[in-house]
Amino acid sequence: MKNFLFTFTEKFIMKKKKIISFSRITYAQLSKIVKLKPVDDEEKFNDWFNFQYSVSDEEIKFLKDLISENKFYISSFTEDELKANFITPLMRRISFKTGKSRDWYQRPLSATINGEKIGGLVDFAVAKGEKEPESPYFFIQEFKRSKHASLPEEQLLAAMLVAMELNKTTLMRGAYIISQNWTFVILEKVENVYQYYLSECFDSMTLRELKQIFINLQAVKLIFCD
Repeated sequence: MKNFLFTFTEKFIMKKKKIISFSRITYAQLSKIVKLKPVDDEEKFNDWFNFQYSVSDEEIKFLKDLISENKFYISSFTEDELKANFITPLMRRISFKTGKSRDWYQRPLSATINGEKIGGLVDFAVAKGEKEPESPYFFIQEFKRSKHASLPEEQLLAAMLVAMELNKTTLMRGAYIISQNWTFVILEKVENVYQYYLSECFDSMTLRELKQIFINLQAVKLIFCD
């Protein structure tokens, strides 16, 4: 019912305002709006992923328990089940509420880029603000079981492009999740070209890789949060 209501509401809004929806945007559409260029360079993530964070014994136990509680079910989770059972506990453990920033869920975001209005709801963002998000600078998109129908990579890139336009900045970070697999993304504007970088895929049901996901998210909080 939730997905139907959202789709119906989104269709009405997009038709009325002629907005290209995050949930329906394609790579071809994005490429017509801006110059997109994928760059294969995982070293771009070195500073981010090599953040020195010591995971405590208590945090290790939390991560082990998170894997144990979900590993037999995560492949069959619906989007809402994945959020409730895995993503939300992980985000609460990190707690992005620091300084003027906090985490936001299912918030609208839109901007006009080169004459085309793009918008929709974002699954998760870290941004400044008290009751409304301002200046978002990190996104997590899609919490889906498998890569089909709508593509999380394109949706994430669209949200990041909108945030860059709103913030008047040249770099944005994010991640998308497909079942237990996490891919981190950096989008960077170089002159008039938007270059994007994809990290290796991290399996959140493997303790070593979940620890790295945890450290990457801690870096977002401790380095990039204001």
